[in-house]
Amino acid sequence: MDSVILLRHGKSSYPDDVEDQDRPLASRGTRQAALAGSWIRSQGLDVDLVLCSPATRTRQTLELSGIDARVEYVKKLYGATGSQIVDIVHAKAGTAKTVLVVGHDPGLAEAAVQLDPTFTYTKFPTSAFAVVRDGNAELFVPR
Repeated sequence: MDSVILLRHGKSSYPDDVEDQDRPLASRGTRQAALAGSWIRSQGLDVDLVLCSPATRTRQTLELSGIDARVEYVKKLYGATGSQIVDIVHAKAGTAKTVLVVGHDPGLAEAAVQLDPTFTYTKFPTSAFAVVRDGNAELFVPR
């Protein structure tokens, strides 16, 4: 594996009587998700495998990102800690060169720190993503 991309879902809405995992993206999140996908592609990252939380907002973020790769929905990514995310990536990556994880904070920020101990961000804004290559993480925040 050459690269891991850790993408937080777009801004979600908070409709009444909807469970957390079923919350959809807000209109801002819809725009953010498309922009994040464009940024990922503009970085020349050719995603081989997507590991996505099954939450509605992560599924929508992935769909709107326009990333075209093999997708596996992983229940354990919903609410996962950083170490759990890293373990899932290592267990599922196989021969993939670039793995995209679409998930939730604070687990994604924790995973970035585990993969690069010099990474200093403790929270990802919505639709932000960290690219980890050669043990170095860089955060991108689409606006």
